Amino acid sequence: MPTSAPRLARLARLVRLVRIAGHLLRALAVVLALVVVFLALIALTDGAGAGLAAWAAALGAGTVLALWRGRRRSRWSRLTPFLPVIVAAALTATVCVPTAPTTRRPPPALPFVSTQHWSLATGSRVAVYHYPPADSGSRRPVPLVYLNGGPVRGISVQDHRFLRLLARQGHDVYAYEQAGGGRSDLLPMDQYTISRSVRDLAAFLDRLGRGRADVLGFSSGAVVLTRALADPGVAARLHRAIVAEPGPMDGPTARIDGHRGRASARGLAPAPAGPRSTRVPRYAVAFGLMRLGLLTPGTALIGQAEGDNAFTAADLGGDTASAYCARDAHRIPAEDTARTFSFSPAASLRVQQTVKDSPSIAARLRLSRTPAMLMIAECSSQVRQWATAVLANDPAVRRTQYMPGVGHHMWNGLDDNDARAAAVVTAFLRDEPAPLPNHPTRDGIPAFLRAHE
Repeated sequence: MPTSAPRLARLARLVRLVRIAGHLLRALAVVLALVVVFLALIALTDGAGAGLAAWAAALGAGTVLALWRGRRRSRWSRLTPFLPVIVAAALTATVCVPTAPTTRRPPPALPFVSTQHWSLATGSRVAVYHYPPADSGSRRPVPLVYLNGGPVRGISVQDHRFLRLLARQGHDVYAYEQAGGGRSDLLPMDQYTISRSVRDLAAFLDRLGRGRADVLGFSSGAVVLTRALADPGVAARLHRAIVAEPGPMDGPTARIDGHRGRASARGLAPAPAGPRSTRVPRYAVAFGLMRLGLLTPGTALIGQAEGDNAFTAADLGGDTASAYCARDAHRIPAEDTARTFSFSPAASLRVQQTVKDSPSIAARLRLSRTPAMLMIAECSSQVRQWATAVLANDPAVRRTQYMPGVGHHMWNGLDDNDARAAAVVTAFLRDEPAPLPNHPTRDGIPAFLRAHE
């Protein structure tokens, strides 16, 4: 029976739709291919010319491809292959155009403490904060210096609250933001190294001019302090050391793939609110490729100042949640304000890489004689062996305080966590009995690791 006219018409429409879909899929494939070529060239050229070198090369390749595809077509249809090239050029051009200021914009001054700027003998110019001791009979003559985490990050408002609490307990507290972090001046990218951070600590203590000082190092700041303990020249400037939640102290330690503490809030907490630079193509590409190791921290794609200005607290995402216990997932406090937050992703990656590339410091750490205390959080997101490596190799660690009910950020403003952390710090610096059991001990490290505490 002959095919009816309506049926033929439907069949013709279907054929046209299939052809159109085929054309669209081919065009989409060209766009995606050119985007991949562009990203590959960004990595190969390390973002030369703010990405324009890769963009021009990808556009040139797309143009050659379009000319080849249109070589046997009629005059006007030859332009059709250029449409996906134009779309790809527009998409990739967004990676080459800055949307954040390209000159450094440090956070505004804090309303509750004055910011001083000290020029150190190393050439670093750092932002310094001083909390004098409260007027009480418990005032300590030895200054307490705080090294914050980051590694290249401003001291959070939350940390400043904890430092004020320590001052109210009689400590003469000084803190400085490491070079490139917060309100401190930037360094050339190749000068961000863990060794430079240790030298800056020594230079800061010399500039302080108060003799030997107590030092509290947290997270990456604890790494700086651990390496200072392994350097006799720097250790001679230290009175007592508190190593709180350390990262890996050297390359061999960084390669340890061990377990972490009790469950953290990572993956449980609501996504942080606020704008994210990683939703902007330029910074999503730059930070993403840097994190994958496909761009160097000193990439020409974005300058250091632009990257610092663009990065927001929301970009840290699950990293912030991982610093809290799972039970606190729905009440994680704001660690900073949008205006005072400051983090340098490129410089931080650079410092972390120099730690990973460094040889073992264990033999030198075994010669340490500076009285030290180790603080470990119950819900720590750090590999446990990073902390136990310090305990195992530093014979001068006199006590270990396992802090229950807190994550990596042990002083966090929740419940009585700040007061408990301050009590542990104060008891050690005054050589008073520890508020918590000495756990784990050096001999108890194997049992501690087996128990997955």
